[in-house]
Amino acid sequence: MQRTPPLETIARALRRERERHGISLTELARRAGIAKSTLSQLESGAGNPSVETLWALAVVLDVPFSRLVDPPAEPVHVLRAGEGHAIPSEHAPFSGTLVSACPPGARRDLHVIAGEPGATREAHAHVRGTTEHLIVTAGRWLTGPVGAEVELGPGDYARFPGDQPHAYTALEPSSAAVLVMEYI
Repeated sequence: MQRTPPLETIARALRRERERHGISLTELARRAGIAKSTLSQLESGAGNPSVETLWALAVVLDVPFSRLVDPPAEPVHVLRAGEGHAIPSEHAPFSGTLVSACPPGARRDLHVIAGEPGATREAHAHVRGTTEHLIVTAGRWLTGPVGAEVELGPGDYARFPGDQPHAYTALEPSSAAVLVMEYI
């Protein structure tokens, strides 16, 4: 069962990171290209953030995506299939589920992604130095930097720069993959 995004975790993280940068709600919203009312709702633990909104905020705040959505770590963490917090795209039949966040000192986040044929999930450039690693677990995907996408099937792996515009298109129903975001 997929649950809604962890709104309280997102609210606390956004406030913490915005205050760390010493910028106002208005300024963060402007830099991220989102409505101030949207950001205000998110910081109050309301709303239904899209993956695009959260990525835009992460880029402006210069933090990994996981820092906004992952609650504090437990000593042992088990995530059963389908129990993660799926965050949908606004523009494509695509969702991303953070599986494991980067602990202090480490530089990677682990996601499970799922998609259905239809619109392409276009991703903006992430934090400078980001590399994405994708391993297809089901279906077929067309992914990679815009203009240099590759088609992948079950068991296929691709590595590409995540700090430039890139895309994900599910080519078959019930396509799924493991995505590792690596940060320098």
